Amino acid sequence: MQTELSSEAEEYVEAIYRLQKRSGVAKTKELAEELHVVPGSITNTIEHLEKHDLVKHEPYRGVRLTAKGEKLALDVLRRHRLAEKLLTDILNAEWSDVHEGACKLEHALTKDVIALLEKKLEHPRFCPHGNPIPTEYGEMEEECHPLTKIGLNEACIVAKITDEKRERLLTLANKGIKPCVPVHVVKRQKSSMILCVAGKECTLSYDAASSVWVKIVGRNKHAIQK
Repeated sequence: MQTELSSEAEEYVEAIYRLQKRSGVAKTKELAEELHVVPGSITNTIEHLEKHDLVKHEPYRGVRLTAKGEKLALDVLRRHRLAEKLLTDILNAEWSDVHEGACKLEHALTKDVIALLEKKLEHPRFCPHGNPIPTEYGEMEEECHPLTKIGLNEACIVAKITDEKRERLLTLANKGIKPCVPVHVVKRQKSSMILCVAGKECTLSYDAASSVWVKIVGRNKHAIQK
């Protein structure tokens, strides 16, 4: 039987998935920051998710999704990213504004509506920010690397932006950094990187650069820094 969860609980599962993909585990403080809540307020929800066998919580270490939790997270991500495509491709919303709206829409989209929406959008593979849209079976295309790990002067194209918050997207868009744009690292500095984005140089902080994932042109096996 499918687990019935509130919109808030689904948001938690999705946020845990994002943090787990980024850091290997979702720590309580990071989860609170991701969800814009105070750390003390998340205990009850985490306990609720544990009772449904969706997460495992290890004190002082953090929260990880179970196999059941990851399956649910991928379903929520699927709804979220298709909702973003609905907003940009059909309703002509701005690329930088759709994440927050999709967070609300995703919980209202039934399986039947998702099937109709996916057909209308001609079965898109990526959201407007370049992140892969899971199939109904939870499969995703993932063939890219963090920009922060790419070697100097290695030709790449931007594949996806993992932080979809409006402020981050506007920062990157102002520097010309969007999916499918050519980019390479010119120089690394103490707290920032000098990039060449579509032929123009710009400076980007490591924090912002950590949200940018790229595909290497020619797939040079020596291009990834350990």
